[in-house]
Amino acid sequence: MHEDIQAYGLWSLVFLNSAVFIFFAFSFFKPSTTRDWRSFGAYSAFIVALFTEMYGFPLTIYLLSGWLQTRYPQIDWLSHDAGHLLETLIGWRLNPHFGPFHLLSFVFIGGGFMLIAAGWRVLYEAQKKGILATTGVYAWVRHPQYVGFVLVMFGFLLQWPTLLTAVMFPILVVMYWRLARREEQEVLDQHGDAYARYMRDVPGYFPRLIARPA
Repeated sequence: MHEDIQAYGLWSLVFLNSAVFIFFAFSFFKPSTTRDWRSFGAYSAFIVALFTEMYGFPLTIYLLSGWLQTRYPQIDWLSHDAGHLLETLIGWRLNPHFGPFHLLSFVFIGGGFMLIAAGWRVLYEAQKKGILATTGVYAWVRHPQYVGFVLVMFGFLLQWPTLLTAVMFPILVVMYWRLARREEQEVLDQHGDAYARYMRDVPGYFPRLIARPA
């Protein structure tokens, strides 16, 4: 495990990375309603908590330090590399940035952002025309943007798991599910049978192997 001159207390990196990923999501999601801002705010809180532990203060490492030091006495737990807990615990001895969990995290994070962006484009065009969004990624799942946020957060959990974000993640998943249910009821009130048929044809969160014809 490589030793770092200064692994934590880098609050400028906390601010910079949080700002980049929050702005990145904002540019794709473009929240406009109260519900949009609520879902975006939950994602932002997760991101700030993540980078605070990644570069600011390693709360998870401190809380688990007794157990970690007993089980893995050869590891410098205050080095930055050790913060990649999944790679460290399975005994990955090379650079953890090229570890299996870190690489897999990029798939989830990148895929999540792509889903958010694709969903917004379809939704924006549908709202301009005053019709339901049922094409593109909306032909596969009814809530691609919520699914995208969950994928991004899960990817970051794989990359840098912490106790706080591990607790936040299922809470935020339930929150997004409840927001989606509320959103569906409002659209049902507005579009009636057309949206009811769409709900029967298209899954909410897990796509079928074959998309519904547009």
